[in-house]
Amino acid sequence: MDLNRENMKKIALIAGGTAVLYWALNNFADVQHIFASAVGLIFPFLLGLGIAFVLNVPMRGLERLLFRPWKRLGGRVPLARMKRPFCLILTIVLVFGLGGLVVIPQLGSVVLTLRDAAPAFFAQIQSWSGELLEKYPQVGEYIRRIDWQEIAAQIVQFLKAGAGSMLNSTVGVISSVFSGATTAFLALIFACYVLAQKEKLGAQCRKLLYAHAKTEHADSLLRICALANRTFGNFITGQCVEAVILGCMFFIAMTVFRFPYALTISVIVTFTALIPVFGAFIGAILGALLILVNDPMRALWFVVLFLVIQQIEGNLIYPRVVGSSVGLPGIWVLVAVTIGGSAFGIVGMLIMVPMGSVIYSVVREYTRKKLEEKGVPREKYQPALKEQPEDGKGEVS
Repeated sequence: MDLNRENMKKIALIAGGTAVLYWALNNFADVQHIFASAVGLIFPFLLGLGIAFVLNVPMRGLERLLFRPWKRLGGRVPLARMKRPFCLILTIVLVFGLGGLVVIPQLGSVVLTLRDAAPAFFAQIQSWSGELLEKYPQVGEYIRRIDWQEIAAQIVQFLKAGAGSMLNSTVGVISSVFSGATTAFLALIFACYVLAQKEKLGAQCRKLLYAHAKTEHADSLLRICALANRTFGNFITGQCVEAVILGCMFFIAMTVFRFPYALTISVIVTFTALIPVFGAFIGAILGALLILVNDPMRALWFVVLFLVIQQIEGNLIYPRVVGSSVGLPGIWVLVAVTIGGSAFGIVGMLIMVPMGSVIYSVVREYTRKKLEEKGVPREKYQPALKEQPEDGKGEVS
């Protein structure tokens, strides 16, 4: 190999990368701390990009719905300049305003219902406990043998010892809430800026990419980014459709079987089901608590109903609706959700399905290209529609 300038540059890069990797492996804790600090600094902007991506889906739909007919009719100025800010404001109002107007009143109704039903519920518990003690007097005898004064003294001592830590925890919680609210506000402002100038920012990113990378590499990366953008957008749409289907299933089933609070529980389940596969459990827990204070036996049957609907939704509807929207077969949707949830929790569930679809599409395209280059006929790998019997005297359909 000639030691020209280009080769010397490659050797220097390899040596430098090897040295950095060696240092990182021997100082993994420091690398972890540096990485966590860097992520903490840019987290509001990463969150803002995520919010912008999610809000871009309904905003793009509103722009097509409201302004494409106007453009076809020859309308230009001044409505053309108002398109982006008008649709951005309308998207924020619809997403956050509709969520607040629908979910918050329903949650408030749940809290008020639990508060009003609590006295009767505790009175019923007291009545049941009295009947239990009357039926099984040995249980009452065992309860009377318990030294309640000693238990009360231990509780008081525990509270005294933990008062300082509880105060520190309270201060920490308040600080975390304030920090989270500040981060969310900054992320929302950054998302608005990104959405308002997304074409300009996209052009700047493409300019940097083509300036510092080979043209074929830049083309490949932009094609994958376009695929990822389309896949993630379809995933969000499919997730919303699936949540609405699940909410409707709950409302119809609860109405047919005469469960109380059918509309309230169905709305809560619809919004919590936006978290893939396992989000509906949150709404189901709230619904079970709401029914429990009125009729514990009905709450038990509600749990059974939820498990049945969840099995139908998780194994039949979700893979088909979300899988078809992102172009991923149902079996791989379940694999992606399972792996993402095990590795990264709820965030992993949200990103692994569209990410798996991108990987699936890239691998499928690369595999098809390699098969064409090798000249492999389709009969070698395409499953036959009809199988020939071994003796060749007929067909098995």
